[in-house]
Amino acid sequence: MSENVYQIDFNKPESVHFIGIGGISMSGLAEILMDEGFTVSGSDAHRSELTDNLEARGAKVYIGQKAENIQDGIDVVVYTAAIHPDNPEFQEVKQRGIPMLTRAELLGEMMRNYKNAIAIAGTHGKTTTTSMVTEIFLQAKNDPTISVGGILPAIGGNIRVGGPEFFVTEACEYTNSFLSFYPTMAVILNIEEDHMDFFHDLADIRHSFHLFAKRIPEHGTLIINADIENYEEITEGLSCRVITYGLENKDADFTAENITYNDLGCGTFDAVVQGEAKGHFHLSVVGRHNVSNTLACLALASLYGIDDGTVQKALTTFHGADRRFEYKGEKNGFTIIDDYAHHPTEIRATLTAAKNYPHKTLWCAFQPHTYTRTRAFLKDFASALSLADKVILADIYAAREKDPGDISSADLARELEKLGKEVHYLRSFDEIEKFILKNLVNGDLLITMGAGNIVEIGENLLNN
Repeated sequence: MSENVYQIDFNKPESVHFIGIGGISMSGLAEILMDEGFTVSGSDAHRSELTDNLEARGAKVYIGQKAENIQDGIDVVVYTAAIHPDNPEFQEVKQRGIPMLTRAELLGEMMRNYKNAIAIAGTHGKTTTTSMVTEIFLQAKNDPTISVGGILPAIGGNIRVGGPEFFVTEACEYTNSFLSFYPTMAVILNIEEDHMDFFHDLADIRHSFHLFAKRIPEHGTLIINADIENYEEITEGLSCRVITYGLENKDADFTAENITYNDLGCGTFDAVVQGEAKGHFHLSVVGRHNVSNTLACLALASLYGIDDGTVQKALTTFHGADRRFEYKGEKNGFTIIDDYAHHPTEIRATLTAAKNYPHKTLWCAFQPHTYTRTRAFLKDFASALSLADKVILADIYAAREKDPGDISSADLARELEKLGKEVHYLRSFDEIEKFILKNLVNGDLLITMGAGNIVEIGENLLNN
């Protein structure tokens, strides 16, 4: 990434304009800058609770994007990847020669203003682990500033403005966003194939993670999952300290022994640090994958001298971020859980965790997310979903893509049938809801799953 990026200095507050200020991440960054004394303006296509909140705090928010929204006196403009070059504000900014930053570049610049900038990366588990770290830091009274990709009950949203010591954020690899970051400490949870509309292959993804790790300075630390295949390739040539953790790789610095699960599928384990037993931990989140995420958090806590008692208190109160194995309620005696899983590895982890949760029949209502991902992992999706007893499929959620016409949920249904699974592909949410009410019985477990709007199905069932 170019180092000739416009620098943001909290000691010199300026005037910043956000094109697309209503997004969950953009609004959060705007909020942090306002707390640091910056003048903030911005525009969005629609009014929302987030834009109302910013206006109440003193931001000038325009609904609708027009050239005249770019007023004199703006020092720098921030925009998201969703903004096209033909956007009238974008064109006006270019014409006036006002410096511009992408959202990722702004986040990177903001990191430079904190003593400890902690970036949590990985194909899966970023939001959960960032949220877990947040709970631990809050319990330790470290007053962190937080930027997380989901709504976290402990901070009442996705942003927390704290002191100058700690900044904690997710670091997303999509479009190489995280290569604009300046972490002093980073975590790499896992590296797998995903976002194949941007990356060429797994080698390309691994290369990006290696470049990300190289951004950590000599006095910094990388915490990496030693269960990543050939993880040494990622750490090769780094000047910073490297700490490893893992469930499979028992040579890692932090590992777990005697893992068991309670009646709700939440893990308990003994932590082993460099071969020595160190504490017994109970989780309030489900699944083996969260035992792994917890090891990363233990490694991080040890770096900052946070004791095991404080960590355990945080783990007791941490019940996950929104849409991460989130209990929604009960209807007609069956339980509804919602989960954001949208990659085969995540689906496998969630459905494996669900096996330890009380149920008669495990139903999964899945909404595939993007055509490219569905096509790239079709057989893997079928294999992962086959862990459920019965599967309901919704149409593919397009997100940023256009329907290419050569892939649909019907293809996934056929793959599941080949594996001998009972599968029902229903085109509308209304049909799915009627089917669920007719077919699920007392004691069944329904997981609505996907990164789109499938959460609405469970909410509609509970509200009617």
